[in-house]
Amino acid sequence: MPIFRPMRYRYITVEGNIGAGKTSLATMLSKDYGGKLILEQFADNPFLPHFYKNPKQYAFPLELFFLAERYQQLKDVAQSPDLFNSCVVTDYLFAKSHLFASINLEDEEMKLFKRLAQIMQTSLPDPDLLFYLHTPVPKLLENIEKRGRPYEKDITDSYLKEIQDGYFDLFKTLNHLRIVVLDTSHVDFVNNPSHYKAVLNLLQQEHEPGTKVISRLTS
Repeated sequence: MPIFRPMRYRYITVEGNIGAGKTSLATMLSKDYGGKLILEQFADNPFLPHFYKNPKQYAFPLELFFLAERYQQLKDVAQSPDLFNSCVVTDYLFAKSHLFASINLEDEEMKLFKRLAQIMQTSLPDPDLLFYLHTPVPKLLENIEKRGRPYEKDITDSYLKEIQDGYFDLFKTLNHLRIVVLDTSHVDFVNNPSHYKAVLNLLQQEHEPGTKVISRLTS
């Protein structure tokens, strides 16, 4: 029977730009902590391949689909009787829906989207800790190319930069959350055990509400 690590925070969200490694880290953490893993089901979105080829035409149905899927998944977490008895690790924050929609939608579409998202947000719990993987755009492009998803081949560096800026603007509105931003320029938690151990140590520290930026890991 596996012996799981104790977790300081019961509900951790790992976030990051496209290709930052958030799903990999969330999966590793859930296994290490014996927690419930909630992953964004992006591959189930039928509009995603079309969106990267024709963003203007497919942005609204794309974002509505993601909004509904994220809400349903996280609502199930909120209603789970195990929420306070075992840990939960997710690879997305519900508020990212507003971030991506603000980049991709036209003004009138955004007004409707914002109203729907605000209604949904009120019934969802906030994570105890938001752990954001900050990765330089060139490294993101390398990671995207390595994983070889056909529908991601048209992602541009300018789009990734816009998303990156959007996350930091979002953090300014979430001062009530504990947000830890880790610069992963020289971090490989998947293949380097010492890096992963340093990440675990960082997650076990006490963090105050607000945004804390970590430029270098320490073991």
